[in-house]
Amino acid sequence: MEILSVMKDLAIIIVVAKIFGLLARKLKAPQVVGEIIAGLVLGPSLLGIVQLNDFLSICAGIGVVLLMFSAGLGTNLKQLMHTGVKALLIACAGVFVPLLGGTLLYMCFYGFSAVGTPQFYSAVFIGVIITATSVSITVETLKELGKLKTELGTTILSAAIIDDVIGILVLTFVIGLKNPEGNPGFVALSTVAFFALSVVLGFVTYKAFKVIDKRWPHTRRIPILALALCFGLSYAAEKYFGIADITGAYVAGVILSKLHDSDYIEEKMDINSYMIFGPVFFASIGLRTRIDGITWDLLLFSAAFVIVALGTKIIGCGAMARLCGFRGKDTLRIGVGMMTRGEVALIVAQRGLTEGMISSVYFTSVILLIIVSSVLTPIILKLLYREKKTGADAPAV
Repeated sequence: MEILSVMKDLAIIIVVAKIFGLLARKLKAPQVVGEIIAGLVLGPSLLGIVQLNDFLSICAGIGVVLLMFSAGLGTNLKQLMHTGVKALLIACAGVFVPLLGGTLLYMCFYGFSAVGTPQFYSAVFIGVIITATSVSITVETLKELGKLKTELGTTILSAAIIDDVIGILVLTFVIGLKNPEGNPGFVALSTVAFFALSVVLGFVTYKAFKVIDKRWPHTRRIPILALALCFGLSYAAEKYFGIADITGAYVAGVILSKLHDSDYIEEKMDINSYMIFGPVFFASIGLRTRIDGITWDLLLFSAAFVIVALGTKIIGCGAMARLCGFRGKDTLRIGVGMMTRGEVALIVAQRGLTEGMISSVYFTSVILLIIVSSVLTPIILKLLYREKKTGADAPAV
């Protein structure tokens, strides 16, 4: 592979992804959607200017790890531990119902298969893709409406954070089961062992970073060591525990999330992710997607996929919210607030492709889901809040 060819591809991807990302943001759509479309335009589906090679695939893999590391750094552990039983139950329902709905949807389209077959794992993985919630658009909408710090807003935000953690655990478990030597007991034991080790390692690492942070605050050595921890834990997770590398990256971020300089670390990580690895990852999804492989059956599946993904979140989270004591439109507001999907869904889908559990054609369905949910969520939330203030909207204490 010639270095000149690599540099040319990187230059094209970075510029075109940025242009399309800005256009998407102007149209009130997530910027990542524009970067994915840039990959579609540049790839074999349309212009064929850029071909996905080994180097770009490695860059995309690093991009995924950095994104999950940043997600871990942004996790509010204090809020996560003090949200109470309500947010936890809503999050569990928001994972279980979509997981079941997505699995049944795939089986209804492509046939019911015995447990343990490749077809069965493909069905389960379609369910896994739609478990994760992207709450960034919901947060912006609630902030605009002045409802972010209400009991309802706090519950949605907390449930979304817990939702992502549970979704990553489900992803880890399913990938472990898919491996030839995998069995439920061994996978569960490996998962528990990894997280138990992470707690011990996390405590020691956090204390060490705290000393470094106190002695050399706001210096570059801190994000450098943090990045080393991210890559090291990603490697150990997959190499020694059979757990997805992105899980290790997320845990590394969580370990450092309470550090005084965690925002500084995240800022430095975003430079790498925002300028190179992030655009390459999202563009690579477009480069992998083949429009010529889309059939009427796939389009029908994609439409059903979007409906099931949105509906199962509303039903699962809304129903559990009602059982937890919320009433009236509040249950629907929680369900709608939890139905957006974003980067995590793409990361999970990309992981499924790497593991051979799904085909690249299903990226079309995921991209469509992100666009539709991103557009509909703020519109529906604003409609649901068009009423007089009630006690349920009182600020949380």
